[in-house]
Amino acid sequence: MSWYGAIDVGGTKVAVGLVDAEGRLVASEAFPTVPERGPAAVVADTVAALGALAGEKPLRGVGLACVGPLDLNRGLVLSPPNFPGWDQVPIVSMLADALGVPVALDNDANLAALAEQRFGAGQGAEVLLYVTVSTGIGGGIVIGGQLLRGLGGAAGEIGHQTLRADGPPCGCGNRGCLEALASGTAIAREARKAIAAGRGATMLALAGTPEALHAGHVAQAAKHGDQAAAAIWDAAMAELAIGLGNAISTLAPDRLVIGGGVAQAGEQLLAPLRAGLARHVKMVPIDQLDIRIAALGAEAGLHGAGALAAGRYAPQT
Repeated sequence: MSWYGAIDVGGTKVAVGLVDAEGRLVASEAFPTVPERGPAAVVADTVAALGALAGEKPLRGVGLACVGPLDLNRGLVLSPPNFPGWDQVPIVSMLADALGVPVALDNDANLAALAEQRFGAGQGAEVLLYVTVSTGIGGGIVIGGQLLRGLGGAAGEIGHQTLRADGPPCGCGNRGCLEALASGTAIAREARKAIAAGRGATMLALAGTPEALHAGHVAQAAKHGDQAAAAIWDAAMAELAIGLGNAISTLAPDRLVIGGGVAQAGEQLLAPLRAGLARHVKMVPIDQLDIRIAALGAEAGLHGAGALAAGRYAPQT
């Protein structure tokens, strides 16, 4: 039996998984990333967690899903917006040296897109646009079953299109990116502003403290009639519709799959998104677009990393 490892390094957690010969995830564990600890500490904990999960099962290789930007050719992490101090980090060689097996790297959103196309809500799509709305906003594009990587492996960075040139600063160094306007981080930022101004009592009651507040609290408070929360949520969904509408007008996908923590709002996200897309998308038959919430949830990146490893390092027959 061939076994492979899967690693997903995200903004809030690192997940590790054990993958069978078909690239399917059979076991997983996770722990908080805390990127401020530095790459050496995060890599050490990752190696220990994967080793404990694999036990006596020998790994043929490991797939690594990681936040970008990345240099796929050199196996480097290049200063991710939410990873202070992670500049030119040789994460592939660090992991390969510690694990003693080859490691294949790709962007976390790319691999989540690949996973959804093979195992989840993207099955059967010819042109799949996958978007994750979470701490940040990322995307992946799968055409004919193959990832579109583009120049520098950067295809699908939908979160860093400029929607407002004078908008709020984004972690990438730009201003007014979709990520700075509609990510979970952006929604929580606006909610804290409202609370500081004496509004949004329901949001605060749900979160306990402003520091603990996240986008899920905003969505829940909006459902309960909190006017400040509803305004924040509606504004973020309006920006999301513009950003996704731009991508749809460019790619004309037949399937749009939305993942990430904010997507857990389900129809509360989909209803305003569909309405916004109907307003903004005119050159693509938007009524024919199949829009779904991701099926693999928080483990999509792990599934994709496993599929990458199994495809790359499977024994030749």
